[in-house]
Amino acid sequence: MNLKFLETFVWVARLKSFRLTADKLFTTQASISSRIAVLEGELGVKLFLRDSRGVSLTPEGLKVLEYAEQMMDTMQALKHSIETRSSKAGRVRIGVMDTVIHTWLSPLVAQMMDHYPLVEIELVADTALNLCDQLQKGFLDLILQTDLLRQESVRSLELASHPMGWIVASNSIYNREYSGVADLARERIITYSKNSHPHQDILSLMQANGIMAPRLNCVNSVSAITRLLRDGFGIGALPPVLVAEELARGELTLLAIDQRPPNLQVVVSWRVGVEWVEEIVALCQQVVERYAHKVGEQYIVLSKPSV
Repeated sequence: MNLKFLETFVWVARLKSFRLTADKLFTTQASISSRIAVLEGELGVKLFLRDSRGVSLTPEGLKVLEYAEQMMDTMQALKHSIETRSSKAGRVRIGVMDTVIHTWLSPLVAQMMDHYPLVEIELVADTALNLCDQLQKGFLDLILQTDLLRQESVRSLELASHPMGWIVASNSIYNREYSGVADLARERIITYSKNSHPHQDILSLMQANGIMAPRLNCVNSVSAITRLLRDGFGIGALPPVLVAEELARGELTLLAIDQRPPNLQVVVSWRVGVEWVEEIVALCQQVVERYAHKVGEQYIVLSKPSV
């Protein structure tokens, strides 16, 4: 019996969706349906029922699931016992935006070094706009940034998002009560680089509240933004996760303003056909999930794939 087909069956049963399983296994929905059909033919039973609410297991499917999960666990244990580290060699070129650098990049690199000790990791730090351009030109193999790319040669997957907030130095003149965004916009606001996704979101929020020309000071470095905020040079529009330590120490304060910019998305995009890059994508998913469980939803929200 084909173990890949069994793995497909297990994921359809867990996710209750052929579409989500296709996204999870980096293949097409048609391929998933074909694998399930072959498996049903081999076993001689119907495994799933489909209706308007989605996919559910048949009584026979429930029985098969128990054994299939045991077989997958056994295979995983066998692989782990034979080789805990990959013998793959070569180079992978990864582009990373500042937000990822200051959150879960180190755990990701640690996992990559452990899984692929012979692989050379080339990291490029840049803005999301520049990273997307370099990926499309073939200078990078995988990037972590804010935008879903839609090209035939590139695939993208939303990993998570970071809630945004208005942040000030606790001992600064900006640490006061504000009646709303219009009141806030009278002050100097410091945020991400010009024309970036968060910059555009903040402009839209301001314009929706009648502020046509807000004083937005754009900086392309999270470290620089944090330093300016600590020194009392304005109001920061950025994810609180980036200054969690400063907030915990009381150096910075998260203003109690309900109107905030939309969450900052974290997207992984990669070039189709690059050797074993999809393994790195799966590793990114695992690291982000562990990081989210560690810091909590106030700092990061895992993305739910669309059905």
